[in-house]
Amino acid sequence: MLPCHEHHLTTYRGVDFPMASPVENFCMIFSCLSEEQGLSCDFSLTVSYQCGLVSRACCVDKSPETDGNSTQVGAGNCAQRCVGNNTCACFAGYKLKPDGKNCEDINECLLGSHHCRPGERCINTMGSYRCQREVSCGTGYELTDSNSCKDIDECETNTHNCPKDFECQNTPGSFRCHPSAQCQAGYIQDALGSCIDINECLSVAGPCPSGQLCINTVGSYTCQRNSVSCGRGYHLNEEGTRCVDIDECAGSDNACAGHGCINLVGSYRCECRSGFTFNSITRVCEDINECRHFPGRLCAHKCDNVLGSYKCSCTTGFKLASDGRNCDDLNECESSPCSQECANVYGSYQCYCRRGYQLSDVDGITCEDIDECALPTGGHICSYRCHNTPGSFHCTCPAKGYTLAPNGRSCQDVDECVTGTHTCSETESCFNIQGGFRCLNFDCPPNYRRSSETVDRSDTIRCIKSCQPNDITCVLDPVHSVSHTVISLPTFREFNKPEEIVFLRSVTPSHYPHMDSPELIYDIQEGNIHNSFDIIKRVEHGMIVGVVRQVKPLVGPASTVLKLAMNYVMNGVVSHRNIINVHVFVSEFWF
Repeated sequence: MLPCHEHHLTTYRGVDFPMASPVENFCMIFSCLSEEQGLSCDFSLTVSYQCGLVSRACCVDKSPETDGNSTQVGAGNCAQRCVGNNTCACFAGYKLKPDGKNCEDINECLLGSHHCRPGERCINTMGSYRCQREVSCGTGYELTDSNSCKDIDECETNTHNCPKDFECQNTPGSFRCHPSAQCQAGYIQDALGSCIDINECLSVAGPCPSGQLCINTVGSYTCQRNSVSCGRGYHLNEEGTRCVDIDECAGSDNACAGHGCINLVGSYRCECRSGFTFNSITRVCEDINECRHFPGRLCAHKCDNVLGSYKCSCTTGFKLASDGRNCDDLNECESSPCSQECANVYGSYQCYCRRGYQLSDVDGITCEDIDECALPTGGHICSYRCHNTPGSFHCTCPAKGYTLAPNGRSCQDVDECVTGTHTCSETESCFNIQGGFRCLNFDCPPNYRRSSETVDRSDTIRCIKSCQPNDITCVLDPVHSVSHTVISLPTFREFNKPEEIVFLRSVTPSHYPHMDSPELIYDIQEGNIHNSFDIIKRVEHGMIVGVVRQVKPLVGPASTVLKLAMNYVMNGVVSHRNIINVHVFVSEFWF
């Protein structure tokens, strides 16, 4: 072993090498073997590109060991190689540092001492360099270890896409597909490999001798001797030697197709029937369109062309006249197209309906019943309920207390007190109200008597005070009379203005009060439910009148007793008072 030794070196036959991978170690040993055999370091290895770089870095020619790359130092201090006892040297690709024992890499790329070809880039490595191709090889090529592009044989690597019946042929950077099958004589392969017929007759040099006609066949051709060619209107005679006239008029299926036919030499002429004209170009009889040639002159309405003639027709609502050209009005009502009534008009008809029906918007002929009860004004047709009937309607009233008025729509109250259909006893008075009646018994309070005899139909009962002798309390009581009256009101669901219902007439002139006369004051003392009533004072015909008004709607059935007071006030004291009890009955209906 040489005296130089470091922990990062490996030794072979007394030579120390830097620690490396197993492959690099093998390459360094291989290069040293070559050096021992006296071979030059410029040998060509058959190993990999990587191994070649390592070998060149390890192999050092013996002759230039000390040329500028070695120096004498103390034994055991060399970083890479020791030459002799006191001289250090570096591997190829390194140079000795100024200290004489350590080595540093030579940058061949920077110094320009590399051997990279144009299109390659120099990349420095420790102790050497490598050349890398700058442009890729492109499709169909691959990069080799020697940094060159090599063609890819797609046929050998089976990376081609040739169909089953084609063979692959490699080309530089690509491949070609050639059909495997071979076509027989008379055929040629197309781009898809199919065999198609060759038209030999289309070749520049015709295959047939002069004077013969070439006829192509599938896979071959035939030659035929030229025959005599006859013009239009002629054909060969039986011997085939000359052309003779064709009689186009011979036979039932002649060229004129049912028209008159006149044969001519080499031609013919047709004598067309009425309604047809001869076309000298097509040599046939063509129909004359009379409707187009004589517009508006043949038919009154519509003209329809037919083969050899024409036909007139009429628009809807008309029928063809006996002359076959004019049009007469059609009375559609004869076929009863309407469901009820029909009126014929010129060229059409009009359906109309009887009262209570309307014409359908769908077909215009059907009469549909009008539901009068469903019309916007249906709620005002009948007072109570409306019942639709085919073509009409009828009104009904509540089962009790009302009867249908002569107009067939309104409901009028039945006065049970007059008709005697009430159930009041002899001691009760019958009071008619809207839709019914009430049996009431009014007795005068103590110290009061009825002003006169009353009958069942009486609407008002009046009791006048009649005090007993020496009854001071009775005399001092200001109430002079107590009256009872009955009033019937309909249901009001909506209210637009006050409704006057009771009038309290007095005997007091309108010029009252004055200094010596009392003031008349009206008020409602009891029974004013929901404040639905008020009382006002006004003058009528020179007399003071109290008017009771309904000011809010009331929905029946309901009832109340309005206790009204007529107060005669003098000097702030009530001197005289009349009580009027108004029995109010509200019907459940508005009529």
